[in-house]
Amino acid sequence: MTIKIAMIGVGLIGGSLALCFKGKPGITVMGYAHLEELKDKYIASGVVDAATLSLEEAVQDADFIFLCVPVGLLESYFEQLSRLPLKKGCIITDVGSTKASIAACAEHIRLKEAYFIGGHPMAGSERAGVDAASAVLFENAYYVLTPSVHVPEEAYGRLSELLAYTRAQIVRVEPLLHDDIVGAISHLPHVIAVALVNQVREYNESNPLYKMLAAGGFRDITRIASSDAIVWRDILLSNREVLLELLKDWNSQMLSFTTMLEQKNGEGIEDAFRQAREFRSVLPERRKGMISPLFDLYTDVQDAPGMIGKIATELGTNDINLSNLEIIENRVDVPGIMRLSFRQEEDMERAKTLLSSLGYQVWV
Repeated sequence: MTIKIAMIGVGLIGGSLALCFKGKPGITVMGYAHLEELKDKYIASGVVDAATLSLEEAVQDADFIFLCVPVGLLESYFEQLSRLPLKKGCIITDVGSTKASIAACAEHIRLKEAYFIGGHPMAGSERAGVDAASAVLFENAYYVLTPSVHVPEEAYGRLSELLAYTRAQIVRVEPLLHDDIVGAISHLPHVIAVALVNQVREYNESNPLYKMLAAGGFRDITRIASSDAIVWRDILLSNREVLLELLKDWNSQMLSFTTMLEQKNGEGIEDAFRQAREFRSVLPERRKGMISPLFDLYTDVQDAPGMIGKIATELGTNDINLSNLEIIENRVDVPGIMRLSFRQEEDMERAKTLLSSLGYQVWV
């Protein structure tokens, strides 16, 4: 029996999920697009088996419906689905990074023949759109599911079994708890990064040295401030109450540092850094999460013509996908430090092996 999966929205997340399912035995993937050019793009990219401009056609006889639309549009699409004839036992899920609001919507609009199970694949990319879709995007990532008490275990099991194709680790979490946690580990850091960049931007208006010297580490620790403004507007407003409480706690942390500096409390500052270092040291490494990791290698590079091109060519010749390249320091007659960035850990490891075999000193 063929399983039909309807992907409502086929961008980075929807397209990556589609690639995980497409071509698997007994599975057909249908993509829904709201624009003709997007429909053609979905077909041309090969991420779906078929595409349509009709929402009703997309979900007709679907066994699974994935709502891969921005958080701000989830409730609207859910309401539209509630008015369409859905296959009995159909499972509707989403990929939004907040869960309480859509869970409340699903509770209010109780589906008769279908089940809603909130979902959140905790992986992403700095790129967007179907062109950035990848079948390995969710591998080694956590995939959170937030079923209500009204969802039968059989339905939850069917969705979990399907998501095994993503090679993600399924985690079952209550919606409100999910929003508390992702608010702290993802939403708050994005707010902090944006605020910090804007603070320096204001300083730079009176002294351009701020922008000139804000390279390297500052750019790295604030890279999430470049995230899509519309997407994050919707996310923060959706998780508004949680963020307000988190910001109160953050202000308390900043007040603590202010007090320690005012009182010249060196011991307190040392203790704060020590506790942070100890906790950070036990955080999981090499695991995909809410904030996309970058996999970087560093190597010494001689100040000589063609050295940078030589390394880039070696990587390209061996089909190793390089995301970014940067010379951190390069002075006359002194070896510079080259940083090579990769989107996939596998590419980084292959590059490390290759460059080491060619005699380059490489470190992570």
